[in-house]
Amino acid sequence: MEKLTRHLKEIDTKKVYEPIHSGKEEWPVFRMARNRKAFIDQVTKETFERILKMKPTLNGLIEELETTRYREKLRIKNNPWKVDPEDELDFWSNVKKRLLAIDQEQKDVARKQAKDILYDIIDRYSNEIAGNFKSSHYKLARKIVKFGFARLLNAARIGGFKALFSNKYTLQDKIQLTGEAEQLRKLAKLGTIVMVPTHFSNLDSITLGWAIHSLGLPPFIYGAGLNLFNIDIFAYFMNSLGAYKVDRRKKNLIYLETLKTYSSRAIRYGAHSLFFPGGTRSRSGRMEDRLKLGLLSTAIEAQRINYQEKAEGRQNKIFVFPVVLNYNFVLEAPSLIRDYLLRKGQERYYLEQDEFSKSNKIISFLFKFFTKGSSISLSIGRGMDLFGNYVDEEGRSIDDNGQHVNTRDYFIYNDEITTDLQREGEYTRMLSNRLVKEYHRINRVFASHLVPFVFFEMLRKRYRKLDLFSLLRLPLDEVEIEYSEFRATFDRVRDVVIGLFNEGKLDLANHMVEDLDEVINMGVENVGMYHSKRPLIKDKEGNLTSQDLITLYYYRNRMDGYDLEKYI
Repeated sequence: MEKLTRHLKEIDTKKVYEPIHSGKEEWPVFRMARNRKAFIDQVTKETFERILKMKPTLNGLIEELETTRYREKLRIKNNPWKVDPEDELDFWSNVKKRLLAIDQEQKDVARKQAKDILYDIIDRYSNEIAGNFKSSHYKLARKIVKFGFARLLNAARIGGFKALFSNKYTLQDKIQLTGEAEQLRKLAKLGTIVMVPTHFSNLDSITLGWAIHSLGLPPFIYGAGLNLFNIDIFAYFMNSLGAYKVDRRKKNLIYLETLKTYSSRAIRYGAHSLFFPGGTRSRSGRMEDRLKLGLLSTAIEAQRINYQEKAEGRQNKIFVFPVVLNYNFVLEAPSLIRDYLLRKGQERYYLEQDEFSKSNKIISFLFKFFTKGSSISLSIGRGMDLFGNYVDEEGRSIDDNGQHVNTRDYFIYNDEITTDLQREGEYTRMLSNRLVKEYHRINRVFASHLVPFVFFEMLRKRYRKLDLFSLLRLPLDEVEIEYSEFRATFDRVRDVVIGLFNEGKLDLANHMVEDLDEVINMGVENVGMYHSKRPLIKDKEGNLTSQDLITLYYYRNRMDGYDLEKYI
């Protein structure tokens, strides 16, 4: 085995971090919630002006309103949710009547009528999106979540009814933190944090909320799917923990611009924000390699407006922290990968489903996860500015040559800070590309990632003439690999991975440097341990085989992007 030349480190999760603020009055999200109505009005007015600039002609504005109304009609008819307002149909029917009543022969009157309709739609969206954070509820919700998960964890690990009341295990025993926690805490005092994690599981938001609280950070705002507000008790927790609502069914321009304005204004307000730049959970099992630019662009816009409206200073600076979440297994993996393959094969139109609409499904999901001994890893990357430059402990940006740079200069043209959406679009793409690289750099490789990768790639090499879909349909009696053959290949690939770790190109779980056979066994036992059909098992002869190649492919994909295929 290749020697380690870097240190494997973990944050001490037993450490108690003092809150970085002395009281809730210093929390940006508390101040924003206290002025909720005024904030919503600001979002509505700013979005209104934004849409009018995008649609300067009367015909263009009316066409956009008609398109929005038609799409909303289809949504109400084809994909209604319990959480939708009772007056939804009435509101959009009234919009239709108002649009039909517009007399385009009288241009001034018609434009006022169209603008009034636009304003009312935006105001409705703004009120729907806005969070309803209450500090008293936040503290109670944190205690309930912490207590409830600790009870589940003890019941799962110890067993028996009495274990529900045991304090032997806490979430610190389940979640491993690595990376730049201290820098995150320091920069949260100097500016506004935008945390951008990978997204694999429905547990991600819970894990991140626990980490934010444990590190002594104030509440973050984050976008949560509107479908999760279907259940009153979960709606209570979502609101209490700083969530604002995102309706993935709404794809119209007016809604998306309202959502972006809400995010931009919240960041300018100083509210630390969290959003998943991949948009939704990874269906393929891969780390995000293409990020959605909408919400990322709101952070860049917020930085430029901060510089336009306020005196220069680091207190106005926005810092980006990439975060990678790792699990030995993902409960939703079989359905996610089949979703991905169906779309990849263009076999059906994908409709966003309300998959967790019942409380019993969520409770069952959580209990099944805690029943397993698997741990979660949360890796915090080094802080960056919005242009992909690393920042030091004082929040100063450092370019690739080690020189300090002033991010204000990125927005200057002819000695003035200017608004240039095309330029900001390019900055957003730059940041997106840098985040993808950072995800791969801080990704913490588990045995349950590498073992499936090596096994699947050995199969692919054996059946090299088959395309992916044919390979996944192989009869299971054709997928056995002798243990000695697998062991030799895995040994070689593990050495390559350790080399990448030494070069700072990925992170490595501590167990990955244990005895070779122990690492392989750990990978086989942990990957998909909950699934009824195991992605990897050892047969009676000790050789490796699979009961579910499709789910195995999901776990294999976690190691994409490191060019390891050539070592198989």
